Order: sequence, then C-alpha cells, then structure tokens
Amino acid sequence: MSDISHEEDHTGPIKTPKQLLVTVFFSFVAPIFIIIALVAYVTSGNKPAAGTVNAERAIAARIQKVGMVEIRDANRPLKSGEEVYNAQCTTCHAAGVAGAPKLGDAGAWAARIATGLEALVNSALKGKGAMGAQSGGDFEDLEITRAVVYMANAAGGKFEAPAAPAAAASAAEAPKQ
Repeated sequence: MSDISHEEDHTGPIKTPKQLLVTVFFSFVAPIFIIIALVAYVTSGNKPAAGTVNAERAIAARIQKVGMVEIRDANRPLKSGEEVYNAQCTTCHAAGVAGAPKLGDAGAWAARIATGLEALVNSALKGKGAMGAQSGGDFEDLEITRAVVYMANAAGGKFEAPAAPAAAASAAEAPKQ
C-alpha cells in the first residue's frame, strides 16, 4: 500500500522525565497557589477601597444632623461698629476686594450713602454682589448696623449709631419718672 514508515522519531518540547515533572508543576500546582494567594488578598480587610481614605469622616459627613443649635449669651455686651468692622468687615473693605468700597473712600461711598442707612443695612444683612449675607452670623443685626454706620461715617456719612434696645428703652422711660 504505502511505503511511508511510521517509525520516525518524534521530537517535542519535553524530552526527559524531569522536564515533564517541571511542566506538570507549573501547569497545575503553580496556578492553584496563585488562586489561593488571590483569594487571601481579596478577603483580607487591610486594604483601603477606592475613595475611602477617610471613611469615618465621610460617613460622619453623610449622617450629620440637618440643623444645629448654637447657644449664645443673650446678655453679652453688644460690639461697637468699629469692633465689628475690625472683626468681620476688614477683610474686604480694607483692601477693596471684589468691588467692596474701602473704608474712608468718600468717592466709593457717596452713591451708597445717598441711598440711605436702611438700604445700606439691608445690603449688609442680605448680601450684595460678592458680599454674602451677614444676618445670622457671628454678630447680631444691630451690631452689623453699627458697623455699616461706622464705615459710612468714615467716608463722610452723617448717620447716628443705633443704641442697644435695653438702653433705648431705659432712656425712653427716664423722662417719664
């Protein structure tokens, strides 16, 4: 039939029994150890998840209360206009940041003073332009009004600083006696 002989030497990558054992080891045993190491890594709890560097802080920020109660001394003496200006208004009004009129700049304050004290106080309490609302902040509305009067008068305004309500009430009662 055919003269083809099937007795040719077969040549392959594995030629000795030692090579066979090394191949079996790396084909079956090594992947098992790699799988075990991956499972141990995945189940360990010592690695941070993505984006959770400060997990406790992030959780606290998400579950914080909506409102807060701040207790202040209602009988504390009210600050003067200059004290409020130095504490809160100096940041912008001393340097003229974001269009804020500088303290003592009559040209910048003239148009604002012409609108009247009520309009100036309303702008300060509710905010205007880049200035945020000052009402409900560290100072009472009366103290903010005093700061507005202080700044306007430093630029040529002729407004009278408001007195504390208790002082105004006692001054009104004094003539009656």
